[in-house]
Amino acid sequence: MSEDTTGARAPRRKRTDAQRNVDALLDAAKTVFGTAGVDAPAKEITDLAGVGVGTLYRHFPQRSDLIKAVIEREIDACADAGPALAAAHEPLAALAGWLDRLAALVATKRGFAAALHSGNPAYDGLSGYLMEKLGPPLGALLDSATAAGGIRAEVSPQDLIYAVAKLCAPMPDEEPDYARRMVALLVNGLRSGDVQR
Repeated sequence: MSEDTTGARAPRRKRTDAQRNVDALLDAAKTVFGTAGVDAPAKEITDLAGVGVGTLYRHFPQRSDLIKAVIEREIDACADAGPALAAAHEPLAALAGWLDRLAALVATKRGFAAALHSGNPAYDGLSGYLMEKLGPPLGALLDSATAAGGIRAEVSPQDLIYAVAKLCAPMPDEEPDYARRMVALLVNGLRSGDVQR
């Protein structure tokens, strides 16, 4: 009986350890990619995560697997922020805060755009994943801001996501904060009454 109990516990402990390693690798990769770009040495990521290079390749055999996992995790976190912002702020401030978070996600990931447009089939589903995850929370924020009279009604979540992505495209000699300032201008332009129709 004790063997069965031990046998049942060991795999669970391994799964917990494995998940902890994955989380540490994703956190480290996010940090390293943000400062050194997506081509940073694997050793830099594993040293920061506190794991061996073998652990990295066991979970993410290709660099594209790691990049994709980091992007999906960031998309998920951005999506999850929508309801929290809506609960904590008035509608227009919640929308502005969420768009700022989206801008930070797009603008501060050095080398992600080039990787995503590299033709690597590993990234084929990311655009659909982004829209699937971010469309609903953004739609809810837009609906609330529109109902409160804060913004113009003709803006769709897809339009806004594409606009933020375009505004956050890397600009030579500009810091990521530049893109976030441009998104703040976009939000001001969405305000009802701010733009003549």
